[in-house]
This record gives sequence, C-alpha cells and structure tokens, in this order.
Amino acid sequence: MVELADGDDLAALAAEAARSGTDVLGVAGGDGSLATVAAVALEHDLPFVCVPAGTMNHFALDLGLDPDDLVASLDAFTGGAERRIDTGEVNGRLFLNNVSLGVYGEAIRKEGYRDGRVRTLLSEVFRGSSGEAGLRIVDDRGDEHHDPPVILVSNNPYAIGGGRESLDGGELGVVVLPPLPAPVRAWTVRELTVFADTTVHAGIDGEAVELEPPLRIAVRPASLRVRTPG
Repeated sequence: MVELADGDDLAALAAEAARSGTDVLGVAGGDGSLATVAAVALEHDLPFVCVPAGTMNHFALDLGLDPDDLVASLDAFTGGAERRIDTGEVNGRLFLNNVSLGVYGEAIRKEGYRDGRVRTLLSEVFRGSSGEAGLRIVDDRGDEHHDPPVILVSNNPYAIGGGRESLDGGELGVVVLPPLPAPVRAWTVRELTVFADTTVHAGIDGEAVELEPPLRIAVRPASLRVRTPG
C-alpha cells in the first residue's frame, strides 16, 4: 500500500507497482484518480480494484459498490469476484465514465466549480454559452450539429434516471443538447469523431483536460479486469 503525498505522480507510482510484480492494482479516490490507475491496470492486464473515496463516486455506484462502506471495497484486494468491463478512449486516453464537451468542458475549468458546480453550469447555460466554438458532430441520422451547448459521450449509455445499467454492453452513449428549443438527441455507437476548429476544453471523468481535434472516441469492449468484493 502506498499513501500519496502532495506532488506525487499517481500514474508513475501505479506503473512502478505493476512492474514490481503486484498481482492487483487499486486506488482509493475519485473518478479521475480511478481512471488514472485503471489505465495502468489495463496496460499490464492486471485486475483493478475501485475504493470509492471521491465526491460523487459515479463509477463505484455503477459497479454496484457502496460508497459508505470503504472497508468492504478493500476485501476485493484479497478475494472477491472478477469480471471484465468496457472502457472508453478519447485520443488515446482512457475514461471510465464520460467525456463532456461544450458548457461543462468550459465550466469545469473555472475557479470554484467544484464548490458550486450546479450554479456554475447554470450560469454558462443562461449566458447562452456553447462552450467551444467550432464543435461539430454528426448523429446517427446523419444530421450535423454545430456548436451544441452540451455533448456527452459515455462508456455505455446512461439510463433516463441516471447511472448506467451496464458496463459491458460494448457501446458508447452519446447525448447532444442542441441550442433551445431543439430537442435533445441521444444514440449509441461504437466509435465517434468530434471535429473542432481549436483546442477543445473537455471534462474527462470529472477532470479538466485539453484535447487537440479531431476527437476520436471509441469503446474498448471487455478491456478492463475489475475485481469487486464477493
């Protein structure tokens, strides 16, 4: 077990552990930290353990874990059940939950976002912000959307009530919120390209990231070994 200190490189520490011969990798943290270590586990074909210690714990909830019982999650390091789930990839970077573009991609970069995320997002929407000038995406009907306020691409689609019913369906869920009053468009696909004129500000599993266009997004079916408490 390694306790992180300020300035530690989480990816480097996970890679060092993998090279040292460990038989499982895991991390206690939020969705961004989970994705970092999961990418190393995938690269070395090691089982990955999620210990939900973040703010929202979206991935843990979709795995069926109880965020209020961290001790139970730790049992997966020494036993439990293993299965394979899908991961998403955008321009070579792994994601467990989703890639968010447009208003969210801009809002997440703002100071104070995490303390007032709903207020920050609403302010962007009511300002009429589209987030990223030049974003373009073609939907499953062949219609092209220009500068939509929101594009959300998830590792398997979200249900209407929130959360994902499956993490091994082998599909990306795509949701586009066009400028009002146009209706929301949602569909599924295995791969997708988002075009843009400039560097794209994105949220990947809740972390602010800059991506160079075009954004090539794909699902990697059954790519990650996940171990959960039995």
